[in-house]
Formats: sequence, structure tokens, C-alpha cells
Amino acid sequence: MNNKIKIFDTTLRDGEQSPGCSMNLEEKLKVFETLQYLNVDVVEAGFAIASEGDFEAVREVSKLAKNSIVCSLARANKADIEKANQALSFAENFRIHTFIATSDLHMKYKLQMTRDKVLEKIKDSVSYARNFTDDVEWSAEDGSRSDFDFLCKCIDVAIKSGASTINIPDTVGYCMPLEYQEIFKKIKNNVQNIDKVILSVHCHNDLGLAVGNSLAGIEGGARQVECTINGIGERAGNASMEEIVMAIKTRKDILPFYTDIKTKHIMNASRVLSAVTSFNVQPNKAIVGANAFAHESGIHQDGMLKHNRTYEIMNPESIGLNKSKLVLGKHSGRHAFKEKLNEMGYNLGDNFINEAFKNFKELCDKKKEIFDKDIIALVDNEVSQKDEFIKLLNLEVTCGSTRNPKVKVILNYKGNEVEKIETGNGPVDSIFNCINSLIRNSAKLELFLINAITKGTDAQAEVSVRLKENDISVSGTAADTDTMVASAKAYIIALNKLIIKRKKRNMDLNLSTKKLIR
Repeated sequence: MNNKIKIFDTTLRDGEQSPGCSMNLEEKLKVFETLQYLNVDVVEAGFAIASEGDFEAVREVSKLAKNSIVCSLARANKADIEKANQALSFAENFRIHTFIATSDLHMKYKLQMTRDKVLEKIKDSVSYARNFTDDVEWSAEDGSRSDFDFLCKCIDVAIKSGASTINIPDTVGYCMPLEYQEIFKKIKNNVQNIDKVILSVHCHNDLGLAVGNSLAGIEGGARQVECTINGIGERAGNASMEEIVMAIKTRKDILPFYTDIKTKHIMNASRVLSAVTSFNVQPNKAIVGANAFAHESGIHQDGMLKHNRTYEIMNPESIGLNKSKLVLGKHSGRHAFKEKLNEMGYNLGDNFINEAFKNFKELCDKKKEIFDKDIIALVDNEVSQKDEFIKLLNLEVTCGSTRNPKVKVILNYKGNEVEKIETGNGPVDSIFNCINSLIRNSAKLELFLINAITKGTDAQAEVSVRLKENDISVSGTAADTDTMVASAKAYIIALNKLIIKRKKRNMDLNLSTKKLIR
């Protein structure tokens, strides 16, 4: 049996369905670039028929794909499959991923279909998808809660209709690991020609078992894992790609398998996604959390000094946490700064580097010591502010224990300088009130978080905000040695994203109207 485990990354599709994680086209392409660095086998770029934005994302990813197979999701109908094929047409290698629910619960209440009708839909959809590509994946939605005999019938029909990959998702994160493993073992023993296809796992984290179930599925015979960076996804999320990959790499004694993932790019991928979505990774998150390789206990520290394997089961270097050879400070030149960025996985244009270097020098004047995280935050700031309709020109905050806060904000809005003075229930509230009075919007603040990027009283504050206007959710993250400035910048970044999404929404509506007129 082949011991290679294919990594099917669905960050751009299932991951984006996490509330507040929606990405624009530029952000999706940035994440896709990191997936290519990782050497992911299959990238599910989106759900082509879901919206014009999703269609465009799948299409543009298809154009950029080099080694990865590009995939689009499609329901079990011709319209979805045709749309997926159109979006994927630029890709050298592509996959159509079609699905339908197979549990009695879903068939009765969601689909309102009989078992015979579902079997018919599987046959029709898979065989139709085969008209466009030999690489067709079929998924049994809610497969882990399906009647096993019926599930086997569905798989049999899918294989006979031309599916090359069969996915059995634990759609609602219901299974226990041994239970999920047994499903795959039984499928392999009960379905004809099962050796002609690749079995796939797709696990959700509702009970915190997504990674455990995924590994159990592999032991049961699956050779593809569907997962996301940082484990983002619907509800409690998906299985974390980095945890699965490093578990396989670390425990070869129990898991005699391998992946083609270039693990040294894992940390950068995690950081890129966090910056794009403004979803900070929890400090105690396995592999990529800030504390994953931190040792505070005296006993642990003593052990580490004597031998690092006493308390570390993997090297931090293996995921890209390299010990830097370049120490940057106020006397560092542009060349050293560029080399440092390359070392950290950033491949940026000269104009971008020039602006980032200028901001780096300004930061050096404010801080005694510059850490890698400071540089990451600085670059992420620049990326976030690339498309600016609104730009912060000046911020003045007056507050104290015996006076109400007063804030003066000066903005550049579409080329015009505007300013306002406002108050509020504290300096941050005053800042946001001031910005809202200048840039009228109906967005509600759903999230406000402050984190210190590094140690010390001169540490940069990283502020994340999430805004929601009707059904549009946007986020913004910014860092500065001044917490109030970081708050203002993060809020403005989110508003810039909101403006872009409004424009995109209007474009999609106009396109839909034109189609109706025709």
C-alpha cells in the first residue's frame, strides 16, 4: 500500500467559511502563494458557483498553479459542475469535487430525497464531471453518521461512475477516533474496486477531535487528508494541516507514512493567514502557537540546557523558526533588511521594500531591541495598507484620570484631508467615534483585541478588530508602539476592506442583473 499521504488544503474554501475569515481576491492569492511554497498536493480554491467572487478566485488560482492540483467544490448538479469546469479551465491539472449528503437525517430534512434518488444523483453528477476531467472526487456529506450499508452502495456507485477519490467526511465532528478508523477499515473490506480509488478524510473539530480522527482515518486506509492552515473553518474549525503533517513527521514509529509538505514553510504560512484574516493563533496552539516551543518551568529549562530532546519532540527549525544570523537595528542597511525578509519567507518588490525599510528605521528609533515579530508586524502593516481609500495622517489623544478623553483625528479620504474632534467612553471608543463621524458607515464592532508582539515596555501593540455591516464581515490588524495609533490603523484597515467589499458586492449585483436582463 502506498504510504504517501496527500495533503488536500481547503483553507480557501472551507476555511474561509469561518465567520469573519472571508478574504478578497488579493488575500486569497497571497494565501495560495504560501500553499505553493508548502508544496500542497491539492488546493480547494473555492466553490465556483457560490458567487462571482468565488468563481474569480478559483479562476485566478488556476492561472497561478504550478505544482498543486486546483480543485473546486460542486453540488451534485450540472450547473455547479459546469461552473467549476469554467473556473478551472486555466489549470494544467484540476479536480472537480462533487458531493451530496448520505445520512438519513440530511436526506430527510435537508435534501428531502429518497435513498434511490440520492444514488441516482451520485451516478449522474460523477459521470457528468468525468466529461471534463479524469480527476473527480466524490464526498458523502455527513458520511460518518450515514447508515453503513447505504454508504457502501453510494461509494460503489461513485466508483462505477468514474470517481478517483472518495471522501468520507466527519461533517459535524461527531466521531470518535476508533469509530472513524473502523469506518474506513470496513469500507475497504466491503466495497468492490475500493483499491482503484484514494480514500480521503475530512474532519471537523466540534469535539476537539479533528486531528485525532484524521490520523485514525489514515490508519484505517485513507491516503488523503483534507485540512486547513491553523485549523480554521466552519464552527470549531477543520483539522489543522500543520498538526497532521508534523504528527506524521514526528511519529514515524506509529505512523509509517510521509507527506511532500516542505515543513520549514509552516510557520510563515500560519503567520500569513493570521495577518490576512486577523485571526490570531492562540498562544498554546500546537506547532504554531507562540508558546509551542517556550519553556518556563525551571525543571524544563534545566532539561533543555542539558539536551533539547528532554522537552522538545521536534526542532523549531523544522517548521521555519530558524535562529536568525542577522540581527537588525538602527544601523542596519537596506540590503541587510531585504536579506532578513527573504530569510523569513517574504519575496517582495523593491518599492514595497523601500517603504517598509523607511518604517523599519522609524521603529528602530522607538524601540531598543527589534525582534522578528516586530518585522513581521511591520510587513503585515504594509500589506494591509496597500489599497487605501482612507489613510491616517494624524492622531491626538488627550485623556487622564480626572478628565474625559478627547480625540482629534486627521484622515486622507479619497485624496481629501478631513479632520474631527470627538469624545467617548475611553480613548479607543473616542477614536472609533471620531473615525465613524468622518467616514459614515453602519458597521458594528464585533471584535477588539490587543496583544503585545514582544516583551518589554517598548513592545509594539498588535490590535485586531472585526466589523460587520449587514452580511459583510471584515477584519483589520495593525501594530504600533502606540496602542492608540495601532487601534486607529486597525479600524481604518477594516473600513478600507469594507469599502472594497461594498464595491465588489455592487459589481456582483450588476452582473447578476445583466444576466437576468438577457
